[in-house]
Amino acid sequence: MSDQDHRSFAPPLRMLMGPGPSDVHPRVLAAMARPTIGHLDPEFVSLMDEVKRLLQYAMRTDNDLTFPISAPGSAGMEACLVNLIEPGDEVVVCRNGVFGGRMHSIVERAGGRPVAVDDAWGDPVDVDKVEAALKAHGDAKILAFVHAETSTGALSDAARLAELARAHDCLTVVDAVTSLGGVPLEVDAWGLDAVYSGSQKCLSCAPGLSPVSFSQRAVDRIRARATPVQSWFLDLSLVMGYWGGGAKRAYHHTAPVNAIYGLHEALLMIHEEGLERSWARHRLHHEALVAGLEGLGLRLRGDAAHRLPQLNVVELPAGLDDGAARRQLLDDYGLEVGGGLGDLAGKVWRIGLMGTACSRRNVLGCLAALDDVLRGAAPAAGKGLGVAAALAAYG
Repeated sequence: MSDQDHRSFAPPLRMLMGPGPSDVHPRVLAAMARPTIGHLDPEFVSLMDEVKRLLQYAMRTDNDLTFPISAPGSAGMEACLVNLIEPGDEVVVCRNGVFGGRMHSIVERAGGRPVAVDDAWGDPVDVDKVEAALKAHGDAKILAFVHAETSTGALSDAARLAELARAHDCLTVVDAVTSLGGVPLEVDAWGLDAVYSGSQKCLSCAPGLSPVSFSQRAVDRIRARATPVQSWFLDLSLVMGYWGGGAKRAYHHTAPVNAIYGLHEALLMIHEEGLERSWARHRLHHEALVAGLEGLGLRLRGDAAHRLPQLNVVELPAGLDDGAARRQLLDDYGLEVGGGLGDLAGKVWRIGLMGTACSRRNVLGCLAALDDVLRGAAPAAGKGLGVAAALAAYG
């Protein structure tokens, strides 16, 4: 390869309506382009305090240990589990999609003994099954579940599950990667103990950071460990000195300074809009999108009462070539929608309405593009009524 073959990367403009990342707001991109300063610079330390306060607002918590881990949501998942699990601990793990399964795997790797509570993909976690598992395993230390299952679009009852956990003297580990900013998430009111999320979903920030929050009960458990945490980088007893150390912070790692600029701006925008307005906006555009999809002859999976407004799982019509249709959407319209994972691969599309991407413009643009592609690839589904149905829902 000659030197002339190397050039700056110029990404195409896309409408990101898959399961994440979502569209990053121009204010966030502009914030990330600001001059880099040191991660222990007094000005950056002040920004860290501001990020913490804004995250506490977004997660509805006063937890002191609330901060972004310098890695994506999967690292947040791992951090919550490996810090709270010691070898031999029983952990009740709810599996109703890909990410509950990932929790199960991490519990095993951390030396815990997982007790699986399985539900069909697309269904919420069954509270009665969880209660039965907690009664049968009285020594369980943790209940782990996904609040908003990104692989299926199912929303589970985090408040009720946390209530059960407390009744059985268990801590909760909660996946809020897709829920934060899109649907109510009440960390303190629901009594959640260890919660992790991601920057790239309803916050409309770039991928790469994982907001987490730990209750005092969880912090006490971490401090009382008899064995060291298996991961040095994710060991919160060390990270506490950096993110929880006040003005005199102990060096732990070089924080991704510009990425945190972006997260700060994204959280500031959530604060300016107001959490309740953000939740209502996601609900409004979801209802219009659902009306439009039904106008196209498409069907959403799962019970409407348990569907995530920000992650819509659509069953594919018979005869549709999944990969070819999504490629046409990308090539002809610059529109990204997600395919199915695991058991749902090739059977569904996952259409995201998250953060900045959750707008009337995107809903109508998505429906128009789908109508065109479906007319050619699955004529029985492309009825040309999608945009009209969405407009009627808005009206």
